[in-house]
Amino acid sequence: MTFKRTILLMLLLALSAAAWAQQSDKAEKPSKPSRKEQPTPKNMIEMGAHAGYLFVTGDVQSTTGYGVGMHMRKALDYIFSLRGEAMVGNAEGRDRFDRSFENNWYSANLWGLASLNSLRWNKPIRKLNIYGGLGVGANYFEVDALDLVIDQRVPDTVRINGAIAPHMGLAFGFAIRLGKRFNIGFEHQSMMLLGRRADLLDGIEKEGNGIRTPFPDIMNYSNLRLNINIGNTSQNAEPLYWINPLDVVMKDIADTRKKVDSALKDSDGDGVPDIFDEEPNTPPGVPVDTKGRTLDSDRDGVPDYLDKEPFNPPREGERVDANGVVVNPINRPGMGVSEERVREIVDEMLRDYQFTESANSVADWFLPMIHFSLDSYAIKYSDYGTLAGIARMMKSNPKLRLLVTGFTDQTGPEEHNRRLSYQRANAIIDHLVNNHGIGRGRFVLQWKGQEDALVPSSSSYMNRRVEFRAATASDVEMDPPSGNDPKKRDGY
Repeated sequence: MTFKRTILLMLLLALSAAAWAQQSDKAEKPSKPSRKEQPTPKNMIEMGAHAGYLFVTGDVQSTTGYGVGMHMRKALDYIFSLRGEAMVGNAEGRDRFDRSFENNWYSANLWGLASLNSLRWNKPIRKLNIYGGLGVGANYFEVDALDLVIDQRVPDTVRINGAIAPHMGLAFGFAIRLGKRFNIGFEHQSMMLLGRRADLLDGIEKEGNGIRTPFPDIMNYSNLRLNINIGNTSQNAEPLYWINPLDVVMKDIADTRKKVDSALKDSDGDGVPDIFDEEPNTPPGVPVDTKGRTLDSDRDGVPDYLDKEPFNPPREGERVDANGVVVNPINRPGMGVSEERVREIVDEMLRDYQFTESANSVADWFLPMIHFSLDSYAIKYSDYGTLAGIARMMKSNPKLRLLVTGFTDQTGPEEHNRRLSYQRANAIIDHLVNNHGIGRGRFVLQWKGQEDALVPSSSSYMNRRVEFRAATASDVEMDPPSGNDPKKRDGY
């Protein structure tokens, strides 16, 4: 009767696990977050069967034994899991005094297991899971101890016809992953009874002298296990004790990196990322707008890079060819603007902005100053670009003559400052003539010495300068100051 109850308990455990697994296979509701959005992913349930060697560590040495059972295990997180199991078995033993025992064992256990290699994060999925755990449970056992010589029960032995007792246990084992669904393992369990029956697993409670034995008996079970993961693989991960705790984080980082790379990708190299590019295959070097579309400034249907007249929109009724050129120009009264009229429009706009000064005055506004270090007329490399701009302006206006005037600060003797101001103006003119090919006759050199300081400070950097102005007919070149030797660089 007891054996039937144990089989019934195992069947109920299996049916409960199957129902739980079937429930996990159902599709998730749309309102629930997806697996990737969950901090800890949903994971499958492990079910398995086990068989092995059942033996007692007690007063009589064990000789033979077997045990079989099944279990269900659920991960709580990446380290801890709970496992419920049931088993049935038989253990026999005999010692040198010809004392023997036979124990029929039935038990149900709840184990709290911890993975011992969960902190190794070198791989996303582990191939080996090493674990240990503590357990509690209840057992039902029948034991009979005999003296084989006289074939009868002897003093200090007992017969247990049936007893239920609680026990606690230790377990240690490892499992090898064969795939997403299957793994095999080996485990050893040791279970110690609690209460007055703790020393009755081998039927021997007292020594021959009637003294109680000093240590309780321990039921041991070394077994092999075949485990199956139950659940929907598309919605559930493997049990978490197989998974790297950082796997979800690393996948999220990798997904984010892919999204960033995809967002910044610019397939056609037009400067507009593909995510915003409405024409991701424009030819190299083609001008595009902020959405990556090929520019067609005059909206004539011919893109600017093919349009010979990109800023000439056709009038109503006009057509353009493949080069964007109007093939049937329509001349109508009042249509078009002559060059003379364009000049008038520009003059009117200048008058609106009160640009009434002479051309020479206007030129003054756009000509920069060149500054010098203390007691020096050497041109700095940083001013070469400015002088190049002045040279381009003179080449674009070949009739323009330029007045170049040198100044100094108010330190040092006046005679020396006049000579230094001349040398600075002369150095600028030499640079423009020698480096940019401007004719010397287009320059008028003048010098002011320490006169006309821009700032009150006698040694200010702003006072050590050369100024430019468009020369007028009344501007004449000044002679070098007395005592000046252009080849000699002395003084302040």
